[in-house]
Amino acid sequence: MTRPVIVGSERSEAGLTVAAAMLCAGASALDAVEEALRRCEDNLEDHYVGTGGLPNARGEVELDASLMVGSTRAVGAVAALQGYPHPISVARRVLEALPQHCLLVGEGPALFAKEQGFEPAELLTDEARRLFYEALAPSGEAVEGEDTAALEGDALYRARAMDLVARLRPHDGPWGTINVLALDESGELVSGVSTSGYPWKYPGRVGDSPVPGAGFYCDARFGAAACTGRGELALRTGGARLVVDRLARGESPEAACRALLAEAAGVPDAFRAELRVLSLTPDGCHGGAASQPGSTYNVVEGAGTLSRVARATP
Repeated sequence: MTRPVIVGSERSEAGLTVAAAMLCAGASALDAVEEALRRCEDNLEDHYVGTGGLPNARGEVELDASLMVGSTRAVGAVAALQGYPHPISVARRVLEALPQHCLLVGEGPALFAKEQGFEPAELLTDEARRLFYEALAPSGEAVEGEDTAALEGDALYRARAMDLVARLRPHDGPWGTINVLALDESGELVSGVSTSGYPWKYPGRVGDSPVPGAGFYCDARFGAAACTGRGELALRTGGARLVVDRLARGESPEAACRALLAEAAGVPDAFRAELRVLSLTPDGCHGGAASQPGSTYNVVEGAGTLSRVARATP
């Protein structure tokens, strides 16, 4: 019997402890990851995932989410989902009820969610609407809420976002994706990701979070990985798959995560911002890395308490 382990990115604590207790009670990694992310999606204090997520440049909240099962490498994912508060559960339903597909986008996941009996809801809260307007003003703070305001790419992103909002102004009326990786008693590995994506993004923009091999990858033979931060860099480098490939070669989780950051650092990107990555192996080892110091991730091993672990930097 394998000792359960669950790890999550910053702000996953909203659901991680409950999910860890589920694993210790014999629940599957799939159930635990879904529950952890549902609780994060319901956290109205978090404006970068689920209900209350910051909207796109048109003032509409678009959500992305994904699940991957390590033993089969089956994937369920949704992108640019509007009007449904639990994209991680819609992604699971894609995984189980629509196995001929992996990813639904745009109007597709909303149609599928309706067919599957999910209840729609208003996702743009009053607080998120206020932040939508106020945060576009000139500021010394970074777009993504991390310590990256000094980066030229962050300032350029804010300027482009302001241009988009001016052009696509809506009618009247802590940043970043959350990753959860879990190992259950049976040895199953599962990755899960949920996000509202970059604030003020162009409508229909899809980042790395619902794309297998970019924002997430999970293979029960070698390990799981997931990314947060500058999703376009993870897309362009095949980020999460790169990490799992390194794990397959016998590298440690931390070393594999560092390798992704080194690869991403060599990719030209005028909008460069922080990239973070997290990994978990079938023997319960875990590690993470971030392009700037001070980033952490959360972990609960067995019946233990939640602890925060510093991510390595390049």
